[in-house]
Amino acid sequence: MKAPLKLGAFGVGLAATFGAALGVGHLSGIHGARPAATHGSAHGGAHSGMTASVEPVGLAVTQDGYSLQVDQSTLPLGTRSTLSFQIHGPQGVVTSYTKTHDRELHLIVVRRDLSSFQHVHPTRAADGTWSVPLTLDAAGPYKVYADFAPGTRTDALVLATDVTVPGSYTPNPIGEATTTSVTGGDTVTLDGQLAAGSPSALMLTVTRDRKPVALQPYLGAFGHLVVIRTGDLAYLHVHPEEGEGLHFLADVPSTGTYRAFLDYQHDDVVRTAAFTVTAH
Repeated sequence: MKAPLKLGAFGVGLAATFGAALGVGHLSGIHGARPAATHGSAHGGAHSGMTASVEPVGLAVTQDGYSLQVDQSTLPLGTRSTLSFQIHGPQGVVTSYTKTHDRELHLIVVRRDLSSFQHVHPTRAADGTWSVPLTLDAAGPYKVYADFAPGTRTDALVLATDVTVPGSYTPNPIGEATTTSVTGGDTVTLDGQLAAGSPSALMLTVTRDRKPVALQPYLGAFGHLVVIRTGDLAYLHVHPEEGEGLHFLADVPSTGTYRAFLDYQHDDVVRTAAFTVTAH
């Protein structure tokens, strides 16, 4: 039997055509050495005024004795700079990690209005200090999510903190729900509706010139989808089941508006498609 698909802290696999692969989503962090699996712990609180079915992650800087400590609270506007940080655990600075989707740690950086998204992979020094070059082209507050599995732990944690780019900040409107995203000459289509508190069937397709695109594995899967709830910026993640195509079920924690960012690869180029999705 195939392992279930989980909606939680970090990714969704994607294929250009769809078959009968099916999964059920829950909140979790990135985990799993193969494209079909996700695991992780759910934590945090529900967004005020919403009815929550499951608890989201990515709302705290500390969990289970682990904390995210960044060296910079501000980053320059439009200039390549280095963000450095450490993960502190019960025994001090963490220097041992379990790889999840080909990396020890995944870092997600989003502007608070969700108009900007970066999924990057820092390098770790022997003393446990992580560093990554970033260029942030718009002023304002940013949320930084670290998604990782410390030591031999099998479930991932998602810790989050804030950094600021100085300058005038005017939030961009989220806009209406979207089902199509055009990026790098590709058209990515999202089919299905989100219903809070119950599994929702979703499908994704990638085409170019109206023809299906042959996707390449990226970080152990055919794609990765980060889903972030507007308002509190709760962080969700979907991964695929094995199979030729992708047809999956996702379970979101509450009604409201979400931004979904899909990373996928073909022709050796990683692209990101973005959607606005409303859960009823």
